[in-house]
Parts: sequence; C-alpha cells; structure tokens
Amino acid sequence: MTAEVRTVEAGELNRYAEGIRDVYARAFAAPPWNEDPAQADSYAERLARDALRPGFRAAVATAEGTVTGFATAWITPEVFPADRGYGQVAEALGPGRARAWLCGALEVNELAVAPRAHGRGLGSALLHTVTGSAPDGRCWLLTSVRAEPALRLYERAGWRRVDAPVPGAAALVVLLGPRHPRRAEAGSG
Repeated sequence: MTAEVRTVEAGELNRYAEGIRDVYARAFAAPPWNEDPAQADSYAERLARDALRPGFRAAVATAEGTVTGFATAWITPEVFPADRGYGQVAEALGPGRARAWLCGALEVNELAVAPRAHGRGLGSALLHTVTGSAPDGRCWLLTSVRAEPALRLYERAGWRRVDAPVPGAAALVVLLGPRHPRRAEAGSG
C-alpha cells in the first residue's frame, strides 16, 4: 500500500474529517495516551475550531482513498496562551523563554499515523510537510516522554528535547525543530 502525503487547506478538512477522526481514535487509544473513542469525537470537533487559528496548516496521508495519517500545526500567538498545557509549558521554560522560543513559532499540535501504517515513513513525511515552511525555521511540539516511538521519530528528524520537564502527570516534554534558532540552548537530544 503506497501512501500519498499532501498539504490540505483548512477548507478541505471536511473531506477528510471522518478518516482523521478514525486515525486519531486508533493512534491515541494505545499507551501512553489511553484515550477512549469519545475523545476522538471531541478532537474532530476541536479540529474544526483549530482550522480557524492563524497560520493553521494540515497534512494528510492517504492510501487507496483511506486516511492513514495526519498532522496539524499553527502559529503560537504572540501572547503565550495559558489554557490547555500552555501554562505548564510556561512554568517549565519560564515566561521569558516561552515567549522568546515559542511565540510566533509553528506549533505542531497533532501528528498521528494509523497503527497498520506504522514503519512506512509516514510520520516523518507528515512532520516534514506540516513544518517545512515554519517561520525562520522556528517550530516546536509537546509530547509525552512515555511516547517512546514518537520521541524516536522526532529525534531522528533532528528535533531536540528541551531540558525542562513540563510539570504534571502526563510527563510532557517540549521539543524544538531541527532549524529552530534556539536548539543549541535546549539541552539534550
């Protein structure tokens, strides 16, 4: 099965919504996320709102007409948000670094590949497609240190972990993209 990865405009997302929801449900049902199907429904609703964010980008992988993976990203606002996990990220990095390193940068929000399509390079292709035009190479993401396959993918792609664990039970970590100008200051990876 050969997959095609392509950029999708916000207005085209509806065409892929059910497939994205299905991939999300399968990908995030496994540890460390352990999400139930209702959370996939919530993500599908959130995706419609996320598509309205400034700088929103999406990439979709399809094979034989079926969605096999997707990635979404947007530009982090100039005033660093406090909702969702942002407050914890600001606490880990400190407000100055959060603002300097992340505000105005492309934030990878979700990246998921259907389990049956793992090992085919789709995660790397989706990540590259959605981040390829990051402003000044500045891109970042947040994931769990328990998501070992995801961490291996990001690190193989040149992403670097920030040596500042994000507080909370989810064991989250910030990663900076391979062309982010503050990578050297990030620490390990």
